[in-house]
Amino acid sequence: QVQLVESGGGLVQAGGSLRLSCAASGRTFSNYATGWFRQAPGKEREFVTTISSSGNNTDYADFVEGRFTISRDNAKNTVFLHLQMSSLKPEDTAVYYCAAGQYGRRRTDYKYWGQGTQVTVSA
Repeated sequence: QVQLVESGGGLVQAGGSLRLSCAASGRTFSNYATGWFRQAPGKEREFVTTISSSGNNTDYADFVEGRFTISRDNAKNTVFLHLQMSSLKPEDTAVYYCAAGQYGRRRTDYKYWGQGTQVTVSA
């Protein structure tokens, strides 16, 4: 059974930090690129960051501005994806989704999706 399960969301003050994690299992996810998207209320789901299957390549949306870092651990049966977020802003408030698929910025690049975790940044 394919599962992508996010954790680590919550409420944080502006300027604070959060670390999101995603456990992907049920497929050979070590062969897939993995990424993070987010969706704020009333807005489209947007690309945040992605990392290649090997972990050697990463890409970030412009709004990240060096505040977030993506990483992954390719364990035997499960891939663990992480997103370290710092200097958070109220505009970072959204539901954050992890995804697995091919390396890219488009939602259609990703075949598998998690259920999302809420991140709320208070002013």
